[in-house]
Amino acid sequence: MARYTGPVCRLCRREGTKLYLKGDRCISSKCSVSKRSSAPGQHGAYRRKIGEYGRQLREKQKARRYYGVLEKQFKNYFEIADRKEGMTGENLLQQLEIRFDNIVYRMGMAQSRKEARQLVRHGHFRINDRKANIPSIKLKVGDVVSLKESSRDLVKFKELAEDLKDRIIPKWLEVDKTNITAKVLALPTREDIDFPFEEQLIVELYSK
Repeated sequence: MARYTGPVCRLCRREGTKLYLKGDRCISSKCSVSKRSSAPGQHGAYRRKIGEYGRQLREKQKARRYYGVLEKQFKNYFEIADRKEGMTGENLLQQLEIRFDNIVYRMGMAQSRKEARQLVRHGHFRINDRKANIPSIKLKVGDVVSLKESSRDLVKFKELAEDLKDRIIPKWLEVDKTNITAKVLALPTREDIDFPFEEQLIVELYSK
């Protein structure tokens, strides 16, 4: 399946919740979900009874769209999570959280994960002071993400650096707001993920 390139606000409306795909717009009065909460399309306003499979599918789609990964990638993450010790659902969310693009977003250097992916692909960030431009790289405890020296003078990053003062950083990341670096202190736990996923539904979907 190709990556979705249409209006991302339609995805939020389809899932019936804010997925924070457009940065500041999602917390403003312009948010499409706040204006019109019904699903997109001609029959979106009609309520439909959702069965067990429908709930499981919607939860999977919600998580996949929230983190911006493709269907095949998401299934691969599930298979990795299923092989690890512990709760499969929590392992799955952990796999998604430690992606390179998500950490760039979490450290406050992008307004959305989509923007973070683009910035990573353009080579603006480094891992352990080495070139890295693959958004799906999974980081480990002790890894350090830093903004490339030649990118520090760009207006965009100067503005984002100013906004870092008010940014809430997850406790498993240590962010140096002066040098614009982020160190992975620990692997994220379920309590560190603030979005209300029902990950057990995803496990049930893939376990059929």
